[in-house]
Amino acid sequence: MQAYCHSLTQYKRLITREVKIGDVLLGNGHPIRVQTMTTTDTMDTMATVEQTIRCIEAGAELVRITAPSKKEAENLQNIKDELRKRGYSTPLVADIHFTPNAAEIAARIVEKVRVNPGNYVDKKKFETIDYTDAEYQEEIERIVERFTPLVKICKEHGTAMRIGTNHGSLSDRIMSRYGDTPMGMVESAMEFLRIARAESFHNIVLSMKASNPQVMVQAYRLLIQTMDQEFGECYPLHLGVTEAGDGEDGRIKSAAGIGTLLEDGIGDTVRVSLTEDPEFEIPVCRDLVKRYTNRHEHLSIPAIEQLNYSPFQYKRRQSIAIENIGGTQVPVVIADMSRIDNLEPQDLQSVGYQYDAATDKWSISDAAADYVFTGKALPEFALPGTLKIITWPNYWEAATDKTSCFPIFDAKGFAEAEQISDRINFVMVDCFSDETSVNDFTDLDVIQDAGRLNETVVLCLSSKNAHAMPAIRRMMVELTTRKIGNPVVFVNDSNWRTADEHLIHYATEAGALLLDGFGDGVCFGMTKESYTAATELNASGRNYVQNQTPEAFINTTAFGILQATRTRISKTEYISCPSCGRTLFDLQETTAKIRAVTNHLKGVKIAIMGCIVNGPGEMADADFGYVGSGVGKITLYKGKEVVKRSVDSDVAVDELIQLLKDNGAWVEPA
Repeated sequence: MQAYCHSLTQYKRLITREVKIGDVLLGNGHPIRVQTMTTTDTMDTMATVEQTIRCIEAGAELVRITAPSKKEAENLQNIKDELRKRGYSTPLVADIHFTPNAAEIAARIVEKVRVNPGNYVDKKKFETIDYTDAEYQEEIERIVERFTPLVKICKEHGTAMRIGTNHGSLSDRIMSRYGDTPMGMVESAMEFLRIARAESFHNIVLSMKASNPQVMVQAYRLLIQTMDQEFGECYPLHLGVTEAGDGEDGRIKSAAGIGTLLEDGIGDTVRVSLTEDPEFEIPVCRDLVKRYTNRHEHLSIPAIEQLNYSPFQYKRRQSIAIENIGGTQVPVVIADMSRIDNLEPQDLQSVGYQYDAATDKWSISDAAADYVFTGKALPEFALPGTLKIITWPNYWEAATDKTSCFPIFDAKGFAEAEQISDRINFVMVDCFSDETSVNDFTDLDVIQDAGRLNETVVLCLSSKNAHAMPAIRRMMVELTTRKIGNPVVFVNDSNWRTADEHLIHYATEAGALLLDGFGDGVCFGMTKESYTAATELNASGRNYVQNQTPEAFINTTAFGILQATRTRISKTEYISCPSCGRTLFDLQETTAKIRAVTNHLKGVKIAIMGCIVNGPGEMADADFGYVGSGVGKITLYKGKEVVKRSVDSDVAVDELIQLLKDNGAWVEPA
């Protein structure tokens, strides 16, 4: 194994133990399974049955149902009986948090139980406790005593188990020894896994969920390494980014985290946690998984002999600064507008620039592209001062103003060019294309041999390899090995059709690289066929994504990916749970209401949680929290500190705004 997977250059599924969940086999090379979780009250048998059926018919292979107490656990029997009577045999999963007795009931009824090691036996009061080794071992023995009965019940009834660690609900005991870290998440799960193995129980799946994709990816990688080192084998992995939110943001954040791991062959089942009806999660899961159905090895990518960065902790690659690209500056966004024949001021509205002809002034949004690639003759109007143009060398040479216009070359063209910019030269490098038969670094060698890899070169890495992300990652490793510190922009075209497919493509391939600390900019585009399809959808009056042009959709997506990977913050971030039977208010409606009045607060993180289970712990690193604490009652948080309890839900949004104002986080909308 190379660090945490079979190979960082050749696609191969991570081999895990086979687990049986009802009639579904998981792990050991079986298909990646898709699943979701109901949002109905578990005590409402028929509503839960009907929603479960909608999920199954949408393609769910497993359906999870919350069982917060004994009565809900007992009612799982009625739900299961009704589903089986109607001819549905899809395995059911009971979701357990604080109640071991509910888990022990559910394990006798459904095919799988999920326990959270952070709150199954331990508690979370945000207390720091200084344990001696002996005291810590006493706590472990207490867990053994309380957890072992469930293990034995599962073993007796053939029930599978998920040990599901969440970043935001690590116990005070784990936090006191390991801190709020991926290693703490791993150790939390390993404690429970060791207990199960001691009872020779192996029908186990594990998960390492976090709302921050950086933390989530690092935790899964560490878990794999830890299991391999300690046991010489790995258990199946359930992938998910918890509290991802809704709409485009929820899909982007989920794809960045889940897709990064799937790219390396990691993951046996996926769940996309959206603040939407659960059946809408399934198509997103399927779009993620289908990318790997016929994935195979690509011999044109050279192996990595020695990894020269850590995949277990985020550290941005050091690069030189060229103008506003590289160094310590946030990654730039380059908008591909080459399919627009004659660029006009109104066209820039789609990439964040609004022109007012009456005042002859530009309004610039927080999600305004930094560069525009035209590929054609230069615009004939004065550009906003913050925007620069990238174009082909012949158009650049004809430009009268070369302070806001820069050329882009292929490697050979740059090496042979008679005239280059003295400020920025964008140079395209194709990384191990399937169309070539050599396993080398031809484009990079050409630039270096010409002696032109100087402090004006911004490398634009792309790949025609069907396994593009590892191809570009391999080039990034080579740049580090050769001590080449030039900034890098990732160029990625999508040949998919639907909005969700494009979101997943960009977020997976660019997000995976950004999460490893690579990249100083992104440039996304669509193939001709995809661009035409997107344009035709708009022209026919059907909604693509909020009826955007392809350029606007791509620009929004680019900024969304940078936000999700925590590499450039341009808007408010919402950490919103997907709702379940524990939810104490209409989560979708409330999330929309809060978003409507706070979406102008750039960089502020607001958590919207349906109940106390997904409350102060799950919202992890949010700045402010809005948490259900009773029917019609809300508790407001600043960080992890309770500010107001039992606020009536009718006025809770107004109280949240006041809380933002009191803490200097509010600005009036423009």
